[in-house]
Amino acid sequence: MREEDSVNTGARRPPIFDGHNDTLLRMQSDGISFLERNEEAGLDFPLAQQGGYAGAFFAVYIPPAGLKVPRKGADVARLALASFAGQETDPPLPELGYARRQAIGQMAALFRVERESGGRFAVVRTAAELEQALDAGIMAAVLHFEGAEPIDADLNGLEVFYRAGLRSIGIVHSRRNIFAHGVPYGFPLSPDTGPGLTKAGRRLVQACNRLGIMIDLSHLNERGFWEVADLSNAPLVATHSCAHAICPSSRNLTDEQLRAIGRTNGMVGLNFHVGFLRPDGAFDTDTPLDVLGQHIDHIAEVAGIDCIGLGSDYDYIAAPRAIATAADLPNLIQALRDRGYSGDDLEKILYRNWVRVLRATWEE
Repeated sequence: MREEDSVNTGARRPPIFDGHNDTLLRMQSDGISFLERNEEAGLDFPLAQQGGYAGAFFAVYIPPAGLKVPRKGADVARLALASFAGQETDPPLPELGYARRQAIGQMAALFRVERESGGRFAVVRTAAELEQALDAGIMAAVLHFEGAEPIDADLNGLEVFYRAGLRSIGIVHSRRNIFAHGVPYGFPLSPDTGPGLTKAGRRLVQACNRLGIMIDLSHLNERGFWEVADLSNAPLVATHSCAHAICPSSRNLTDEQLRAIGRTNGMVGLNFHVGFLRPDGAFDTDTPLDVLGQHIDHIAEVAGIDCIGLGSDYDYIAAPRAIATAADLPNLIQALRDRGYSGDDLEKILYRNWVRVLRATWEE
């Protein structure tokens, strides 16, 4: 079903699959239910249903020990930038036991949502399960680690977490760990900020290829990116990043990186954070959706239309006001249609490209 058909006939809109959200951290820190409406949330189940948000990578993120996570997405984005910018690019590593407790707590929250949803929400482990859920109108969740801190250097934890449903992993957040060095936040700043993978990190890449776990490059610095590109036999994927040529944030991808992603038939999920979208890097939620369109145009031109999707980063971001919550996503669909995206190309951006790259990565 194409978008223009759904507008004319009143049929269901094409589903939206999202490359990244931080809802599990919000559920853990605030003790709230995903299945109920939460006024301060950018994403919950009622908002998702309203906006056609049909599935996503649900990220497990390990906050620094003792950090009180703010409720507002814009506040936590500012906190992250302040914590990891400038001289604080090398914060202490989380202790393994703490990281595992945090991860298991967030995973348990995800599995409880599945159990309590009455069949409306499913944790998927294969591309076939993902497609079945999207076709049936069941919200699909892919379990993702945003940073490999819960995994030990011997990779025993990787095997266990895989059995529990882990199918995607970002080697780092924007900090170092035993596997690699994350890119610190900076504007304007190149993503080429220091060392890349460690020996353990190289083993992690090879193990993920063997198991069929997707590797997310979003928070990895440029040297690490190229080392993964040399090692990995899977498509290169950045689940929630933007184009450095438009917004010169260190968190964004250069054209050379985008071309490499295109050569592997990989993916970029477009991040909705205004600080990664705007050419001036400002935290201004009055950012027009045209700026997102510029990033999508650019990534589609450099990497290819088959390599661009969405990677919102809800909840802990400052999103443009027009897409402040998942319920507002029809505004983005209309903005894309106004830019000339329709039919197959629009569906590729909304969900088909994600299904394709997951099928290729999971070797189905």
